[in-house]
Amino acid sequence: MEPILEVKGLRKSFKDFTLQDISFSLPRGFIMGLIGPNGSGKSTTIKLIMNLMRKEAGEIRVCGLDTHRHELAVKQKIGFVYDENHFYDELTVLEMKKIVAPFYREWDEEAFTYYVHRFQLPVRKKIKELSKGNKMKFALTVALSHHAELIIMDEPTAGLDPVMRSELLEVLGELIQDERKGVLFSTHITTDLDKVADYIAMINEGRVLFSVAKDTLQETCGLVKGGKSQLTPEVKDRLIGLREGSFGFEGLTTNRKQMQDLLGEQGIIERPTLEEIMVYLVRGYRDADVGS
Repeated sequence: MEPILEVKGLRKSFKDFTLQDISFSLPRGFIMGLIGPNGSGKSTTIKLIMNLMRKEAGEIRVCGLDTHRHELAVKQKIGFVYDENHFYDELTVLEMKKIVAPFYREWDEEAFTYYVHRFQLPVRKKIKELSKGNKMKFALTVALSHHAELIIMDEPTAGLDPVMRSELLEVLGELIQDERKGVLFSTHITTDLDKVADYIAMINEGRVLFSVAKDTLQETCGLVKGGKSQLTPEVKDRLIGLREGSFGFEGLTTNRKQMQDLLGEQGIIERPTLEEIMVYLVRGYRDADVGS
């Protein structure tokens, strides 16, 4: 089955930043987390996928369709949830729905009503009167009400309380039970991705460092800790983002088995969180062969 999203050789240049050779793909039925520090190129990548800016090179396909040649058809298949409100502030939820619905051929009024009740949205309130969480829920309700196949989310959980974040993640988990759908989820809150993501792509300084299955990433990488005597030149050369202290060291390996062979039984290699992987790779940024 073709990927629901395929990005190949994507490039976009700005005055002081270049997004270069961005390539990754998302199979149907899965959630991909897009991670990286501020200014790494995540939001630019999403805007290019959404055709909100023009690429200089590369190819983007959604549901097998080129996003440039088939822009209108592709946008019928995409539902998007951004961190910032993109609806008219002075309109109520119901008024805004009446404007949005006609743009989608497969608008489902029953689905809209279902999610309005599930999320307990105050439909007669103006958009500007909604809490941040309810604005996000409304955006998600719209995305889910026209049977979008690809849901694109750019920092949707930023600023939300844990209960609301948990509710969102639960909905995403239900969504991908339909194996025709997929979710691209860009966020700084990597603990959310620890819970729901199947694949992780990391962008740093405009380049993709890796795009692999989350389990493969966490099984291949390891957080290495040890005493000063264990930090041989060979071990040191294979650690990323190395931190040395008075009594020991800590760093990331992208080849757990190789590091275990070097350290033997004395070495401590822990399973890293996504946040730890991101922090260490950014701290010791280099061309790391991750997930191989």
